[in-house]
This record gives sequence, C-alpha cells and structure tokens, in this order.
Amino acid sequence: MKSSLFAKEFPLEPGLVYLNHAAVAPWPRRTRDAVSRFAEENCRVGARDYPRWITVENSLREQLRALIGAASLDDVALVKNTSEGLSFVAHGLDWAPGDNVVISDQEFPSNRIVWESLRPHGVEVRVANIAGPDPEGALLALADTRTRLLAVSAVQYASGLRMDLERLGQACRQRGTLFVVDAIQSLGVLPMDVEAFGIDFLTADGHKWLLGPEGLGVFWCRPALRERLRLFEYGWHMVEHPGDYERRDWVLAASARRFECGSPNMLGVHALQASLSLLLEVGVSRVESLVAERIDVIVEHCRREGWTLLTPEDPVRRAGIVTLRRPDCAPEALFEHLRAQQVVCALRGGGVRLSPHFYTEPSAIVQALDAITACRAPV
Repeated sequence: MKSSLFAKEFPLEPGLVYLNHAAVAPWPRRTRDAVSRFAEENCRVGARDYPRWITVENSLREQLRALIGAASLDDVALVKNTSEGLSFVAHGLDWAPGDNVVISDQEFPSNRIVWESLRPHGVEVRVANIAGPDPEGALLALADTRTRLLAVSAVQYASGLRMDLERLGQACRQRGTLFVVDAIQSLGVLPMDVEAFGIDFLTADGHKWLLGPEGLGVFWCRPALRERLRLFEYGWHMVEHPGDYERRDWVLAASARRFECGSPNMLGVHALQASLSLLLEVGVSRVESLVAERIDVIVEHCRREGWTLLTPEDPVRRAGIVTLRRPDCAPEALFEHLRAQQVVCALRGGGVRLSPHFYTEPSAIVQALDAITACRAPV
C-alpha cells in the first residue's frame, strides 16, 4: 500500500501532526463515508433493510475474530468499552474472602479500579512494581495459591511497555490462574493470538489503534469459562431465539452474545467495520513494521539529543508509544508548546507521549521532533 493511499484515507488538516492514537484516533475517510451512508439510509428508509445491517455486524465479528486469533465467531462479543468487558470478569466470577488478584503499578484506571471494587468481598489486590528488568517476573512473584486472576495491559498506556503475554499466559496456565488482558493499546498495532498466548479473557475498545469510534469494543472469553461468569445485565438480545418476542421459557445464549443484553450500536458497528477493513487490508504485520519504523526514528532522535526516554529502549519491549522528557523543559510546558504547534499528543506518566500509527508521514515525525527541540520553556 502506497503513501498516497494513506493520505487519501487520512486527509488531516494541513500542518496538523497527529501523534495521539494511544488516546483517540482519527477516522479513516472510508469510516466517515460508511457513517454518512448509514445516516442517509436511516433518514430515507429507516430500518427497512435491517437484515443488511446484521450482515455488517457479522462482518465486524469476523474481523475481530481474525484480529485476536479466536477460533469462532461465537466467542466474540460486542461491548460498549474495555471497562464493561473487565467488569464482566470482575463481577461475574465467584469470589471468596482471602482470594487475591495481581495487577501492575502502571495500569490505566480501567484495569485497576475494576479489581479494587472487589475489596468489599474480601479480595486482595496485589500491585507489582514492573519498572525493573523483569516485569513479568515481578507480577508472577506476587502470585500464590490464592491468586485467582492476573490482569495486565498488553501495552502499558503511559510508558509504552510491551508485556510478554505468552510467558504470562503459560505461567498462569501452569498455576491454574485466570489470565485477563486489556488489549486496548496493542490491538490494531501488534499481532494478537488469544490461543497461543494462553489468554482466558480479552477486551479492548475500538477508538485507539483500531481507528474506530468511541462506544464500541470487543470482549472475548475462553468458551470453557463462559458459563462461569455470573451476569448482571439482562435483556432481550442475550437469549436464544431473540426474535421470538412472545417466548416465556427463555435461556441465555450459548454464545458470547449472552454478554450483549440489548440492541446493538449499529452506527458504531458500521464505523468500526469500515475502519477494520483498512487495517486488515494493510495487514497487521505490515502495520506493526510501519509503526516500529516510526517509533525507531523518535527513539534514535531522543538518544542523540540526550532526552529522557520513559519508554523501554529495547525494541521487543516497545509498541506504538514513546513517552519522553526533555531534562531542561517541564513536561507540562512542552505539552502546551506542542499543542500550540499543532502537534496532537498527550501528557502521560511524567512526560509527553507520542503515538504515531502506520499512516503517519515521516515528515510529520520530523515536524514534531523539531517542535520539541524548539521549545524554550524552563523546567
């Protein structure tokens, strides 16, 4: 795929440098067009052609199944966001006083608060310091026979640290510990394989690296564990025979649709399906390679300039995030300077976080780095 097609799909305003895909990504042009067509259809004929909408929904499920390496469409649920998926696990399992959960000290609140909410049930939340050379070892060192679950982000949102999911999954399987992965900072930029990595539960939003809208994500549950999750949302859509509205002897859907209690977000479905069509057209391996090239440029520039890298320098520990700090410039001041220069980034983890995607032009990376160099704000 050529750069000209990237430019066609992402017609950003002239001068704008978008390095904030770890927060909320711009939509591709095809996604805007899909939403426009869907809105026009609703305006002109309403839901007359609803069966076509179901076809788009099933296409989205297949795309997500392929992206995460799931065996079946029946294992893929469409959810509102990552927090909802994590809550299905946290408040779906049966807990006993003295059980514990292991997480890291770098987690985004979604993957921390949900486990802390279990404390009234007598569940201990153990927090590992993963800043050292062996983050997986630090997590596993806190686990014991009462550890029911280990939860981790595939890539840490502030530092950009990429976790060794395969190692963690193998260790959890050997210990009989459930393994939960928040994949929001990896899905769409790194290959994912729930089976190969030994994952039990995975969830992610669509509005970051998947280039889709807010309000729609994916939840995957290992089939053998599906019925172990007690449900706390109920509605017409989550049962077998959902179209039989007069049926009184309802039973929960055997598939992951049991986690979808009500009407689907069809607007989001059309948008995310279009976005994923682009990602799959490019190919996740190619996306990973292109993002790595852009990250390498930023990291090498930081080294030359003597800037502080808060993201690991080892390429196997990186994904799409570089968080940096200029020793002679306060992060807050640098962030405001970049905003004024039309560089869209984020203030995270004590530094400025840059997160380019596969389509980000190399010239945009240079523009951002030049803007960082030009900042004259004091510490």
